[in-house]
Amino acid sequence: MMTAAPIDATLITPSAGIDRTRHGWRAKCLQRLVRMELPVPRSHAISADSVQKIAAGHPPDIDMLASLLSSTECPGHPASGLVSVRPSALNPEWGGPGTVLNVGINDNCHQGLVGRIGAEAADAIYLRFVQAYAIHIARLDPDMFAQEGEGALREALRTYADEMDEEFPQNPAVQLAEVLRSMARAWDGPTARLLRQAKGAPADAPLGLVVQEMALGIGPGFCGTGTIQFCDPVTGAPRITGRFRGQMQGSVRTAAAETLYLTRDPRGLSLEEAAPEVFADLVRFGVAARERLREEMMIDFVVNDSRVSIIDAVRLQRSSRASVRIAVALAKDGIIPPEEALMRVEPRALSDLLHHQVDPRAPRDLIARGINASPGAATGKIVFSATAAQASAARGEPCVLVRRETVPEDIRGMHASVAVLTERGGMTSHAAVIARGLGLPCIVGASGISIDPRARTLRAGTRSFREGEEITIDGTTGEVLAGAAAMLEPALDDSFAQLLEWSDQFRQIDVRANADTPEDARTARMFNAQGIGLCRTEHMFFDAERLPAMREMIFADKPEDRRLALARILPMQRDDFAALFEIMAGLPVTIRLFDPPLHEFLPHDREGMRELAESLDLPLSDVMRRVDALSEFNPMLGMRGVRLGIVMPEIYDMQARAIFEATALAGRKGDPVVPEIMIPLVSAMREVELVKNRVDAVAAEVRNKMHADFTYRLGVMVETPRAALRAGDIAAHAAFLSFGTNDLTQMTYGLSRDDAGRFMGAYVGQGVYAEDPFHILDQEGVGELLMIGAERARQKTPGITLSVCGEHGGNPESIAFCHRAGFSYVSCSPFRVPVARLAGAQESIRASYNDSDHKPPKRFPD
Repeated sequence: MMTAAPIDATLITPSAGIDRTRHGWRAKCLQRLVRMELPVPRSHAISADSVQKIAAGHPPDIDMLASLLSSTECPGHPASGLVSVRPSALNPEWGGPGTVLNVGINDNCHQGLVGRIGAEAADAIYLRFVQAYAIHIARLDPDMFAQEGEGALREALRTYADEMDEEFPQNPAVQLAEVLRSMARAWDGPTARLLRQAKGAPADAPLGLVVQEMALGIGPGFCGTGTIQFCDPVTGAPRITGRFRGQMQGSVRTAAAETLYLTRDPRGLSLEEAAPEVFADLVRFGVAARERLREEMMIDFVVNDSRVSIIDAVRLQRSSRASVRIAVALAKDGIIPPEEALMRVEPRALSDLLHHQVDPRAPRDLIARGINASPGAATGKIVFSATAAQASAARGEPCVLVRRETVPEDIRGMHASVAVLTERGGMTSHAAVIARGLGLPCIVGASGISIDPRARTLRAGTRSFREGEEITIDGTTGEVLAGAAAMLEPALDDSFAQLLEWSDQFRQIDVRANADTPEDARTARMFNAQGIGLCRTEHMFFDAERLPAMREMIFADKPEDRRLALARILPMQRDDFAALFEIMAGLPVTIRLFDPPLHEFLPHDREGMRELAESLDLPLSDVMRRVDALSEFNPMLGMRGVRLGIVMPEIYDMQARAIFEATALAGRKGDPVVPEIMIPLVSAMREVELVKNRVDAVAAEVRNKMHADFTYRLGVMVETPRAALRAGDIAAHAAFLSFGTNDLTQMTYGLSRDDAGRFMGAYVGQGVYAEDPFHILDQEGVGELLMIGAERARQKTPGITLSVCGEHGGNPESIAFCHRAGFSYVSCSPFRVPVARLAGAQESIRASYNDSDHKPPKRFPD
């Protein structure tokens, strides 16, 4: 038999050596409440070392526990004689074993309670403890201890004695020892380990315990238990909420038990009316806790004969929108500095404020889950094609576009929809990228659904939904819900604006937006983006007015014929760029030249090819042969990007001309613009030279023709590993390098970003990848290529501008990496700009503290 373990128990006083690492968050919080001179019952903190020894099989020293309990006596004396035992982990979010109340009650204490609070209440308290002890400590069958009513206590004690072959323990120290042992072993069990690891805790996380004298909520006079908080956990608005239950003790209630509202309420009696002095004390304690603990707290309290005891105080659980409002309010009230307010908000939480959200208080009819590719929530009628989406929008009916996976020609349908759902895809699939750019809620990779476009049905498990039925897409959680869910409005309020204003004061890395249309650009300006870091011009070619001319160009056999077809698109492109320049009002605009393979602009079904043949006045066989000739085994690694610009230079010539003519027009209006032209998919220096020569020639021609004087910057989109490795050579001909981390990740891993979602969950789950590399930048592999490319580019051209314009540009972890690497800016979808602004500020704050001897503010205070 193992020797008894000495118990390291420290009475919690203002000057006691209570340490969060040794005793846990609850013990430290109680000490702060004691220092504030709040009425906290006598409490002892048991160290994590002692708990670990108990879990390892060393029984607690009974004499030491008896000494710990010696300051309390049976009811009728100054102290209650009963204690509770509560978990105190390092982090409150890690949870812990359940609290055990009324430890120490025995026959003698029961008799004292009868005289003090009556037989009914005393019996109920004793019974609940016997039942809890039998089930959770002695591990007896719960069904055997379901007694209620008259004689239940006597029956429970008899059942315990029969099952254990001994009477129910009457020694309070023995009871406490067994409770400590049970809680220590529960924390050390495999289930508990897995649960806290899922919350981000290490498997061997320490646990302290707090032994606290019980304050009884049952007795003569005004008694009861409750919780109170001082702001709304969903909205963050100042508001007193909580509950109060008169004549109750935990789950023990008497016949006189009554639930009261806290504040005056027309629906019934309130604590404010029934006991105004108690209510006033609670408000005073709440204000003090907010100021001293520097946080919005939920206070757990007990009232005994109108005297308030503060049992506990925990950080108020809150929604994303509430976290912003609370942090800003604390800073505005001078309780915390602005930089600490910034550090307390999770950057991704800002996405929840930009869109409608499903109200967390509302019921959910869940039908499927997928990857939460774009945040926000929307309800609409199911449609299965872009054409149906456009028709639905024309009727004024919100719709959800449901596809196996989207393709470029679906963009018109996505514009017409309120949300997107796909059966396949990952975080950087076509649907995900476009939806984030448009600010549409989007779920991809919903493998639990089955789509039948011909029958126009969506199956999810055993349920089936037809086109026209309503569903709700929760892109924040990745949940597909049946019907219309209750929604919260976007929260772009003063607190949101203030937080971002503070972010810009601290942020050192610039934030631009990926914007392809005037609508995107306006959204970017609304969120104070510092320019456009990526304008993907190919999206402009899918417009219904331009697609015929684009297809005519594809079917042209001679450069002259291609130029004629592109001449029809030129004025449209010029107008596109002129609109972007006007909206951005002198801010930088980076325009990527045409990138995708030509096959994306052609139909692939027989009916579509027949319609194309009619429009071009060509035989169907010629169209089919041309479509077949343009097909590639791996089009994303084939004739696209700069390769297309070199083989068919007329495309880049037209785009350069449109850019420069729009630049000249902007200059005439008094808004000088320095456009940034970016060459995609470069892998060799000679590619840059060839394109640069042609672009320079077009610039000279436009200057002469329009009698305009303008400049431009030519740069390269680094999205092949070879471009990163040869960045020094390429930098000699480029004013900037922008790393396209979507394709760079795809090519570095040899992994299709559109198909990765099928197995990525299994890979991350088994530790092959720490995270989805298309979601969070792989700093060890792809990140090393970025560092190599940046270093070699700077060696050749010290003043070169470096940036990231892939989807990682809106990811907080990736932004931190770019900040540390000394990149000039990141560019992301317009609706991720606020996230990037906050993430950049947080990394600047961390960096400033790293350069000093101080620690940066924590997200949550101790």
